[in-house]
Amino acid sequence: MSFSAPGSPPPQQQPVQAQGHPYPQPGPAPYPVPPPMPQGVLRSPKGLATALTWLLGASAAVHLFSAGAGGYEQAWMQGFSGDTHFDDLELGLSPALTILAGLLQVLTLLPTVVVFIVWFHRVRTNGGIFRPDAFTLGPGWAIGAWFVPVANLFLPYRIARQTWRASTQRGPDGSDRTAPAALLTSWWVVWVLAAIVGRVFSRIYMGADTVDELLEAGRLGIVADLATTIAGVLAVLFVRRLTAMQNTMATEGPYAKA
Repeated sequence: MSFSAPGSPPPQQQPVQAQGHPYPQPGPAPYPVPPPMPQGVLRSPKGLATALTWLLGASAAVHLFSAGAGGYEQAWMQGFSGDTHFDDLELGLSPALTILAGLLQVLTLLPTVVVFIVWFHRVRTNGGIFRPDAFTLGPGWAIGAWFVPVANLFLPYRIARQTWRASTQRGPDGSDRTAPAALLTSWWVVWVLAAIVGRVFSRIYMGADTVDELLEAGRLGIVADLATTIAGVLAVLFVRRLTAMQNTMATEGPYAKA
């Protein structure tokens, strides 16, 4: 599915069509003219954003359920002595809820990750058509950056910030404008914290032998689940906002109305 991009020239200026540029350009003086956009086909991210909204919402709900199951597990294990080993715990509702939460997380993780990366690559590609000078990395990094250890803690954020800027309309006079990116930054900070706490939880949980160690790991697990839930909600807002920004760019042109 492609965007339609009729464009809209700034007030009191005659449109000038530049080769390879899907939008009309402002006239010569009195303000700077941005370089023409390269040829390329804009592809709407709206369908992917809709699917992603549902997947992220489901994932957030699953992690919220997992946090609740973790809290129930904390109360359940308080009844065992501190030196009780994990293998000696009786099976009951709490372990069943924990297993169910883990299974649901696995089932929602893969489709959410796949659709998110496809959406992320699409908005990055559109951003390169809107404003190629906004980027320092090629569009392939919108996929590859997520799989590079350590670098995946900051490279995707850099790409997202640059895509956010490229998807922001210029002023009516052609001047550069910066859209507030607090939503993007909040999502990324919470997501990174959730990922770090989740990894620490996994290491402690896998090495736990006693109830006390399980309780310690469980508390971290609850924090990680709650943080992931919040990150999921923020991710939905970020996805919908950036998708709307690109839709505005494609349908109204790169210049905001006066």
